[in-house]
Amino acid sequence: MSHNVKVASYNIRKAVGLDQRRNPDRIVRVLKEIDADIIALQEVDRRFGARVSALPLAMLEAETPWMPVPLHFRPAAIGWHGNAILVRKGIEVRHAEPIEMPTLEPRGAVMAELSVAGHALRVIGVHLDLSGLWRRKQVRALLAAIDACPRLMPTVMMGDFNQWSDSGALSELAFHHHRLVQTPKSFHTARPVARLDRIIVSHEVRVTAADCHVSPLSKQASDHLPIWAAIDIG
Repeated sequence: MSHNVKVASYNIRKAVGLDQRRNPDRIVRVLKEIDADIIALQEVDRRFGARVSALPLAMLEAETPWMPVPLHFRPAAIGWHGNAILVRKGIEVRHAEPIEMPTLEPRGAVMAELSVAGHALRVIGVHLDLSGLWRRKQVRALLAAIDACPRLMPTVMMGDFNQWSDSGALSELAFHHHRLVQTPKSFHTARPVARLDRIIVSHEVRVTAADCHVSPLSKQASDHLPIWAAIDIG
C-alpha cells in the first residue's frame, strides 16, 4: 500500500525577514503552518564565524516535530553549505551525506535515505549557483550522485535552483528518469516573478498536490516563499 508524504522546500535567508530582522521563531512558525513531513532548507547556516545555524538546534528539538538529518560538520550547524533536511520525528534516517558539486560559490547539496512508514525515500536538498554554466554542471553532478547510489528508490530533489525557466540547466532532466513538479513562482516574496524554488521527483513518485505556502507570516519571514508537494510513495 502506498503512503502519502508532504515535502517542502524553503530558502529561509538565514532567518532574516523582509523587515531585515533575524527572527528564527518566525521561520519555525511558518514551518508549523506548512506541517510537512520532510523539509529541505537553504541558507540555514550563518555565513561568517562559526557558521552557526540560523535555526538553533535546541529550538527545533524543543518546539517542533522535526529533527535535522545529522551531518556532523560543525557543532552549532544543522546543515552543509547552508543546506539542511528536517524530518518529522519518527522517520528513520538510514544514511546521510553531502554531495560534492563543481562550484564557484560556496554551494552544495545534501542527501538522505529515509524510511517513511516502512517505505524507502531518497531526499536531496540543493542550492545551486547563480551562473547558468555552473548550474548545468551541478545538475549533472546531482544526477550522477543518484546514479552512483547502490540502491534504487523513489527520489525527491528540492531546493533553490536559481533557474528562472524550465530549460537551461533543468533540461538535463530530459536525459534522466526525473521530472519537474509544477509549483508556482516563489521569488520575490513581495512580488513573486520567478520560479527559483523547485521540486523534482523520480518517475515512480506520484504527485497529488503542489503549491506555494502563502500566509501573513510567510510573506514577511524570507525573500522566498516556501513550496510544497504531497506525494505517494511505495
